[in-house]
Order: sequence, then structure tokens, then C-alpha cells
Amino acid sequence: MTTTTIIFDLGAVLIDWNPHYLYRTIFQEEAPMLHFLENVCTSDWNEEQDGGRSLQEATELLVARYPEHEEYIRAFYGRWEEMLGGAIDGTVKIFEELKSQNKFKFYALTNWSSETFPIAQERFEFLTWFDGIVVSGDEKDRKPFPSFYQTLLNRYQVKPEEAIFIDDNLRNIHAAEKIGLDSIHFQSPEQLREELEKRGIL
Repeated sequence: MTTTTIIFDLGAVLIDWNPHYLYRTIFQEEAPMLHFLENVCTSDWNEEQDGGRSLQEATELLVARYPEHEEYIRAFYGRWEEMLGGAIDGTVKIFEELKSQNKFKFYALTNWSSETFPIAQERFEFLTWFDGIVVSGDEKDRKPFPSFYQTLLNRYQVKPEEAIFIDDNLRNIHAAEKIGLDSIHFQSPEQLREELEKRGIL
């Protein structure tokens, strides 16, 4: 089957986002910072905002639970832009090369809060290269739930057998494979290039 469509995840594939960038300026030492991010402002907590919970509700929930950490909790979204690194240039270059072939449709399927995504849209011009972007916070749904992948497939009439899906999270890769998407577990731009070359895409 010919590949007609390439679906990218954004965070850690095309865009470098990491809470450590902010919290290293707040905490003097690494260990307490890691403890805070593993036990207070956790990945699971952040994913609920990706799934549509408001930033205000999420913040107040944690402040009520951990009042001693109020200042650090409020910084998570109050200074969210400081977690946003640059573009992952090697992947953007691959995207550019693929786009220049004029052979594929490009979509993004991203777990991202609808309240913070506009900040990324202002900053990264390559987000305008996509034929469509499906943002979890807008849909009130997220990876790895099959319904979220299906939203993209249905909206843009994408046939899974004609698409390649690229994501850094193995959990999301397994979910995509279950619905018939050929998937690449992204580890680096160099490894992505190799995988695309193997498939005859680059």
C-alpha cells in the first residue's frame, strides 16, 4: 500500500518542551526538583489538562492538596512559556524534505492543552505546514485512547493503511498500531531518517 499521509506528534518530536527548563531556575538542586515533578506537578496531572481540564481548575486542585508548594505549583502554568525550548531542528529538516516532495498530506496529533497550544502556534512557523492539527485539549480526548486517533482519521478521511504515525511515547505507538497505523517510535532525528529511508519515504 502506498503511503499518502504522515502524522506527527509534536512535543519531543518537533518541539522541545520540558518542565525542567523552568524548574531548574526555581530549585537550587536537582533532587528536590525531581521530587516535586514526580509527586506534585506530575505527568498524570498534566495529562488531564491535555484532556481538556482547565489550567485554573488543575492549579487550584493542587494548591488545595499541597498548600506548602503553592508558589511552585502556580509557576507551572504562570511561567509555562519557560518550559518551551526551541524546535527540534533535525526533525523540522526531515519535515521540510518530505513536504518538498509534494506527495504527502501532513497532520499533527498532539496531547496539548488548548490554553497553551496557541503559544506554540505563535512561536513555530512550521506548524502552518500541516494540512490539519488535532489538539487533545480542543477535543477533550487524548492519546492513547483509540477514539482520539479515530477523530483525526475520520476528520481528514485518512486510511490507516496509507499512513505513518510518528511519536516519542511507546504507549501511544502501541495504541496506534492496534488501529492499523504503521508507527515509528521516535528517538532522534537520525533514527527517524533511517526509519523513513527503510520505508522508501526519504
